[in-house]
Amino acid sequence: MPFSQNNGLRYFTFESLNDPGLVQAIFTRHGGVSPQPWSALNVGGTVGDTPERVVENRVRSFMAVGREPDSIYDVWQVHGREVVYTNSPRPQYSEHRKADAILTDNPQVTLFMRFADCVPVLLFDPQRRVVGLVHAGWQGTVKGTVQAAVKAMQETFSCEPANIRAGIGPSIGAHHYPVGPEVVTQVRDTFRDLASEFLHANNGNNPTFDLWAANRFLLEEAGLQEIEVAAICTACHLDDWFSHRGEHGKTGRFGALIGLKGR
Repeated sequence: MPFSQNNGLRYFTFESLNDPGLVQAIFTRHGGVSPQPWSALNVGGTVGDTPERVVENRVRSFMAVGREPDSIYDVWQVHGREVVYTNSPRPQYSEHRKADAILTDNPQVTLFMRFADCVPVLLFDPQRRVVGLVHAGWQGTVKGTVQAAVKAMQETFSCEPANIRAGIGPSIGAHHYPVGPEVVTQVRDTFRDLASEFLHANNGNNPTFDLWAANRFLLEEAGLQEIEVAAICTACHLDDWFSHRGEHGKTGRFGALIGLKGR
């Protein structure tokens, strides 16, 4: 089963990323200490929740999967394509770097990001023992952030794309994601003749954008062969997930993490 539970926390894991040397989890909203409208496991620090509750929720998340909270490396997500490599955790109270993809080969580091409709993409090369975590909303998708992450894995760690496994996590499904003309234009600029594969007619309303299919295509174009799509829509399952669109902006952020286990 893709879901596990520990100490009241429920989280999703990818079957294709099951590996004795890897920890990976995308946490639902269950098991935290935050009240409405962030109930309950909110790890977003910019949505109105108190810092104390956000920290407690993050600590609970790490402990549920056996990771030290101080092993965290996270970034300020800005909907770009900047990739950061780290060999050490981010010291408490230090400034966040701005990026939307992070990589490490150090088992003492746990990569962590926050989501509420955007696509979490987990990357793992079992040959080179490298992990990555990517944040891809519509902007990150049209900017090719997942491809930038794969390229950085090649250049920094000599990874072969065919060896990299990817998981496309719970995020907003195309049927809940109509987009305006400015987004449609950028999707067409990026995907050109293939744009119609990812933009779908919507009964005379704004077309919808399929983030899952678009990111899968980008990963395949980068040379990946093993890609698992969770196919779980956050807006459809508000009992489990925070959804910016599904809850009209009054919601929290769920966490995703990935890290190597020490040998």
